[in-house]
Amino acid sequence: MIHLVIVAFLVVASTIGVGLFLTNYPLLPLQASEQAVNIDGLFDIHWWFIAFFFSLITVFVVYSVIVFRRKPGERGDGVYMHGNTRLEIVWTIVPIAIVLWLAVIGADSLATVERRDPEAITVDVFAAQWNWRFQYSVEVEGGTVAAVVSDTLVLPKNQQVLLRLHSDDVIHSFYVPEFRVKQDVLPGGEEFTRELRITPNLEGTFKVRCAEICGQLHWDMQAEIQVVDRSEFLSWLQEQAGDCELSPEECGQRWATQFGCLACHSLDGTVVIGPSWQGLYGSSEELSDGSTITVDDAYLHESIVDPNAKIVQGFSAGVMPQTFAGILTEEQIQQIIAFIASLQ
Repeated sequence: MIHLVIVAFLVVASTIGVGLFLTNYPLLPLQASEQAVNIDGLFDIHWWFIAFFFSLITVFVVYSVIVFRRKPGERGDGVYMHGNTRLEIVWTIVPIAIVLWLAVIGADSLATVERRDPEAITVDVFAAQWNWRFQYSVEVEGGTVAAVVSDTLVLPKNQQVLLRLHSDDVIHSFYVPEFRVKQDVLPGGEEFTRELRITPNLEGTFKVRCAEICGQLHWDMQAEIQVVDRSEFLSWLQEQAGDCELSPEECGQRWATQFGCLACHSLDGTVVIGPSWQGLYGSSEELSDGSTITVDDAYLHESIVDPNAKIVQGFSAGVMPQTFAGILTEEQIQQIIAFIASLQ
């Protein structure tokens, strides 16, 4: 009987020690959304179960090795025990009860994470190899609705955001560790659009990462997330909704950044996925069919709206998204061309 008391005490003490370590040591990233609070609560329950079963097994094994080991001079075999129906019933029923209870609280946690707020703001998220862009709809003067496109996801604190996820090419995955939620982003049009709800509760700067291997630059497919005060968020939206009042070259740089062009085209001569834009305008390029072409406005315009029409030698077709003709306005295309022409 004394052995059972000692073992029980050691199991309880070990469970408390290991449990407190697991639930207080920063094993998980910073918590930055209401969904993360709920999910981390579920994590804590699992950590305590892990602590208990780890302690139960480890204490029994270590205690038995130390206390019941064969002493010097002892002979003979140990006591043989065969079966224990009562114990077998207990260790069958108890795990089933635990699994069912975890299923219930897991379902409740999922319902809380996916709770729909009728006042949630909507952001369309577009993933493409290898960049993210985020589109907002905002009402401007005169009651018209303008589309705001950004390469940074700006979110208001303490307001639910509905992210509608679209892919321009292959399967990607939207993942922000601090928010604790993740959703695959599928190609195929509106039918395959997926939704993800987030309620940021901490101001700061975070990163969205692609969590699905999607090609050569998958490792670098990241975008910045800024969680700001609601008033600051509304001011940013109104500012972005206005016309670009910069020079054509500066506006072109803005669009090239927002629409992910610079993920594949460098500005310093480095070859990434596509030709570098530095010194490109006015140069002569050899195409995959052996012909040569001078890079001018017409060629660049065609390369943006129909990227597979002419492929430069050494590069592959089908890599650049073929959706820019429907995304960019003619003015934006001309401004991007002006920006490329300025990189001499």
